[in-house]
Amino acid sequence: MLRTLTATPRLADFWALGKPRVVALITFCAAVGSALAGPAWTELPRVLVSLVGIALVAMGAAAVNCLVERDRDAEMRRTQARPLVRGSLTRLDAALYAALLTGSGLWLTASFGNTLTALLTLATFFGYAVVYTRWLKPATPQNIVIGGAAGAMPPVLGWAAVSNTVSPEAAVMFLMIYTWTPPHFWALALYRELDYAKAGLPMLPVTHGAAFTRQTIVLYAVMLAAVCLLPFVIGMSSWLYLAVAAWFNYGFIARSLKLYRSGDETVARGLFLYSIKYLAWVFGALVLDRAGHMLWQQWM
Repeated sequence: MLRTLTATPRLADFWALGKPRVVALITFCAAVGSALAGPAWTELPRVLVSLVGIALVAMGAAAVNCLVERDRDAEMRRTQARPLVRGSLTRLDAALYAALLTGSGLWLTASFGNTLTALLTLATFFGYAVVYTRWLKPATPQNIVIGGAAGAMPPVLGWAAVSNTVSPEAAVMFLMIYTWTPPHFWALALYRELDYAKAGLPMLPVTHGAAFTRQTIVLYAVMLAAVCLLPFVIGMSSWLYLAVAAWFNYGFIARSLKLYRSGDETVARGLFLYSIKYLAWVFGALVLDRAGHMLWQQWM
């Protein structure tokens, strides 16, 4: 009985180490990329296993992030409850866990997907776990702009898992997430500015001030709205997607302007939470639009 009680929190600690909520959004975006690539019904088992592999590698990268940032996490209220900070897992635990997940995920993507997907997934892992976490994040306030390329890769990975190519449609989805990433994280950094300063991380509010950050968020919100027109412009989607994207981009810009005028931390937190919902709905609209178009063709 004692072993069971001891084992349960430990499994929960390993689960938390992989940042499952973040990985869920990553996997969803990868699944959207796969769905838009148009897999045949017979390919679905292979594609689903590839998505599991992508998710495992993402969890492995998250574990490496926690391992590298353990000391910084101890300085921040937002991350003080993470397993490595609390001491419920050791550095060796985290390293072995990351290696197991990453190795398993890469094997799945190579075996059930294709070599291109495996190589792109490995590059994404390296971009996030090493380039961003180890080098960029503590070095420059543009960390999230440059490092955001790794976070924007999931739909490209999903598309490649089906088609074994990287198409203009995949590139458009990459640009959407790449443009979304900075205002998403800067909103978080605004209401966690003291934490980042204490941890010695040069996030934009720390180095350039809150007013400059709020202004930059507005500029990126406008850029994001423009980028989100691209699926409609290139014929990747139709009016259903455009309507949903227009509505949520209006919400993003309106909340960014409210934050710019007020400077309220509560508004910054609201924008951060809205940005998560925004990405899920806009990418979901791409799939719904494609499904609706296919149904319409069958009826006609």
